[in-house]
Amino acid sequence: MKIIPLSEGAFTIDKSKLFVPFDTNKDDLQQRATGSLLVEVQPFLIITSEDILLLDTGLGFAKNGELQIHKNIINAGINPSEITKVLMSHLHKDHAGGISKLNTATGLKELAFPNATYYVQKEELEFACEKNFPSYITEELECLKNSPHVNFLDGNGVIDGYIKYEVTGAHCPYHQIFWIVDSGETVFFGADDAPQLQQMKSRFVAKYDYDGKKCMELRKQWWQEGEEKKWTFLFYHDIKTPVFNF
Repeated sequence: MKIIPLSEGAFTIDKSKLFVPFDTNKDDLQQRATGSLLVEVQPFLIITSEDILLLDTGLGFAKNGELQIHKNIINAGINPSEITKVLMSHLHKDHAGGISKLNTATGLKELAFPNATYYVQKEELEFACEKNFPSYITEELECLKNSPHVNFLDGNGVIDGYIKYEVTGAHCPYHQIFWIVDSGETVFFGADDAPQLQQMKSRFVAKYDYDGKKCMELRKQWWQEGEEKKWTFLFYHDIKTPVFNF
């Protein structure tokens, strides 16, 4: 498998849940609001023997009408139309902003990867539409509802025999994680249940998690199993280490 991190940059986020760009070379975290977290926003491309997978879709920022995630994918040598599957861990705005794009002709949002099949937990979309802002931006998710390109998942399962998904209910009630097994290699994507390498190595309970204690215990379990089985870990919010191999 080939793994390509698609960095959208570093940001700070506080209780306002606004993502504020952060320049790691010159900005001072201490000058931000008390309690601000420093995070990367980083979807991943994975090229397997069967698919070109996109894991989460970033913030959805656009410049001159072009989605940043589209530009990043093109810079990686892939045409966005070649993406075959979009695997969504959950629908918080920093993970799902690039699900859709604006059609300037119709003024409506449409799927940003129309040739791909999107995999979304059905109850996560329902929850997102109920909760809405500031964690979710439902207008970006509307095009999921009646699209033939969306496969709504219900609980745990396996996609095409090699992508395992499991609902944890840890970071948010219907958050899901993925294992991708191809050619003897296992890639683990814990998204916001396991967002940074440092958190895998410490007993850390985050107040922003739906069930912080469960997140902590799952990270410990995954880290031990991953070390034993030599998984490759993907960290969506890690500034320095997006990909970790044992």
